[in-house]
Amino acid sequence: MRLEGKIAVITGGARGIGKEIAEVLAKEGANCVLCDVNAEDLKNATAEIEGLGVQCMGLSLNVCDLKQCEEAMNKIIDKFQKIDILINNAGITRDGLLLRMKEEDWDSVISVNLKGTFNCTKAAIKVMLKQKSGRIVNVASIIGVIGNAGQANYAASKAGIIGLTKSVAKEVASRNINVNAIAPGFIQTKMTEVLSEEVKEAMRKQIPLKRFGRPEDVGNLVLFLVSDDASYITGQVIKIDGGMVM
Repeated sequence: MRLEGKIAVITGGARGIGKEIAEVLAKEGANCVLCDVNAEDLKNATAEIEGLGVQCMGLSLNVCDLKQCEEAMNKIIDKFQKIDILINNAGITRDGLLLRMKEEDWDSVISVNLKGTFNCTKAAIKVMLKQKSGRIVNVASIIGVIGNAGQANYAASKAGIIGLTKSVAKEVASRNINVNAIAPGFIQTKMTEVLSEEVKEAMRKQIPLKRFGRPEDVGNLVLFLVSDDASYITGQVIKIDGGMVM
């Protein structure tokens, strides 16, 4: 039980990769706080995590709102008295070629993905600085590294997360706070299920391991980064993509 007694906050934690991360951390003893905007998914996921034998708190949270993020962290402190781990996973896509991209589609993706990561980090880091300890993992994407046609907004948001990760890591390292990012490739989730088989096959051909990633693959990487095994790793962007980007 590598994380016994730890308090882990996961945004976008009610489904997909976020929920899988919560499950992996809970199985190692972490008490979890799931933050999400979907009330029904949040209720179900909270019950499932509690079923693993740990405490789990579900919070309705719009990560775009700094005040909400600060209030959420205060609620967590009231209940658990500390925050050991923050996983900034909340994210959306609004794909489209740049010339056809609506301004609101640009704004919403930047707001949720990048500003949301900033908001939650800013709110949680105050607690971690006082504790002189903490682990933060930001979920970026290989698209933030290589770009992708039709995803200028998403690529910009994820590239921004990478820059934010490195800057914050330098700011807080002296207080024993590690900040890293992971850059998943093609991971099987509900978000990717909507793609056509033709698109999926084209993606598979670009992956040396010839398979798509599983949410638990991401969860296991996060577990490593928030554990003591990774205590000398900070400011890094770790790709988990089956070798797609080398």
